[in-house]
Amino acid sequence: MNPWGACRASEGILAPPPAPERLSSVGVTATLFMVQVKSECHFSNSTRQVHFLGRYIYNREELVRFDSHVGEDLAVSELGRPAAELWNRQKDALERARAAGHTFCRINYKFLESSAVRRRGRGRVTVYPAKTQPLWHHSLLVCSVNGFCPGHTEVRCFQNGQEEEAGVVSTGLIPNGDWTFQLMVMLEIVPQSGDVYTCHVEHPSWTSPVAVEWRTQYEPSQGKMLSRLGACVMGLLFLGVGLS
Repeated sequence: MNPWGACRASEGILAPPPAPERLSSVGVTATLFMVQVKSECHFSNSTRQVHFLGRYIYNREELVRFDSHVGEDLAVSELGRPAAELWNRQKDALERARAAGHTFCRINYKFLESSAVRRRGRGRVTVYPAKTQPLWHHSLLVCSVNGFCPGHTEVRCFQNGQEEEAGVVSTGLIPNGDWTFQLMVMLEIVPQSGDVYTCHVEHPSWTSPVAVEWRTQYEPSQGKMLSRLGACVMGLLFLGVGLS
């Protein structure tokens, strides 16, 4: 929905694409072209401050931009200068563009507020090792937070109650494409028997932080080895007593 671009195009104000010979004069020889019109609404403090941008793009090159902070069309490139000068002389269309912050941005904000701005996704937190490794070996522990919205979240890692800051790597926010996000935080560890690792996550949609634990697993093979070692030591002791 772009009332600014639509009204200009319908009034014949949108200049036609440059002729092939004009393109050749600026080093462009393509006979196929693509024109894009983009309307951007940037909000601060809800709708109290609105910054509207209307951008005209030709073959991926932005030619003209309307900036509501300036109040007129600006030539982004020399190729767009004639169009910017022409549009700035069209007072009626220029006034509509200046009013787009309210007539376009604020009006659409009301429709999107419930579905996007106020949307909340609680997300799910899971903790798991990237690869199964025996105790006392270097490993990577992954804390995954998926399906949360809005995108602001804080993840901290703890080992036995102590926060770990070294060896922590984050993927940053990854959009899921449905207004929710995912994030993975990885911690380098050398797990020892009895260690407890905690992924501590804070998010606006939760009334309190979520903490998910991962505990090192006792390995039966190590228990058997220790039992055998103990038996050998006891056997040697009895043997020493017998020889004495």
